[in-house]
Amino acid sequence: MKNLVILFLMIFLFTECSTVPITGRKRINIVSDSQVLPASFAQYNSFLAENKVSTNAQKNNQIKVVGKNIAGAVDRFMRANGMVEEANSYKWEFNLIEDETVNAWCMPGGKVVFYTGILPICANEDGIAAVMGHEVAHAFAKHGQERMSQGQLQQIGGLAVALGTSGKSAESQQIWNTAFGIGSGLGMLKFSRTHEQEADRLGLVFMIMAGYDGREAAEVWVRMSQRSGGSSQPEILSTHPSNASRINDLRTYLPTAKQLAAKYNQ
Repeated sequence: MKNLVILFLMIFLFTECSTVPITGRKRINIVSDSQVLPASFAQYNSFLAENKVSTNAQKNNQIKVVGKNIAGAVDRFMRANGMVEEANSYKWEFNLIEDETVNAWCMPGGKVVFYTGILPICANEDGIAAVMGHEVAHAFAKHGQERMSQGQLQQIGGLAVALGTSGKSAESQQIWNTAFGIGSGLGMLKFSRTHEQEADRLGLVFMIMAGYDGREAAEVWVRMSQRSGGSSQPEILSTHPSNASRINDLRTYLPTAKQLAAKYNQ
């Protein structure tokens, strides 16, 4: 049984590995779009039914226009790079919700929510484009599907540890299970930080492709840092990179993002 679990895991790692476009990062997805997207669309509709969409026509329209422009850049990239079927699977939608939470998100398949609370951090249309690009990039890179896949693989890993230590003492089993729990937990946090940095970089490319000022992406995080007073937990224990890390990375990556945007806009 133990050997079968290990073999099963190796098959997953070998056959379900793909590459994130633009960044070239290898990813493992064992969850298909056909499994995820119907539930994603249904959950989005339920969320809208239970939350208040902003009645501020100007702000709501701004979110929709910026979202349409960013999604258009993503769509152009996909169709120009042989991803037509994938491009057709996205059902882009953008809504502004009356909520002071400083947040925005994009579900698999392109369903986006901005909260009114994040608008002061965005500060201007380029700031909105920076946040929009980041959230849309999560859907483009299929981070949601990847995290679901990682969760399933973590369960398989836990089973492998349990089977591998089944003949050992209770104390030894406890040590191995604790080590696996801590190690895999920190590993999942690292994957989350990797996703955030990747979404920052992809979002920067997409916002520039859509005609926005990429310099504003780092400034969003400057304002976020000012709002938080500079306090944050150690990066290793966070699902997100530190504000300082993001600011530095976005500024450093900006010339590359401009080059990529120019290339993909040809």
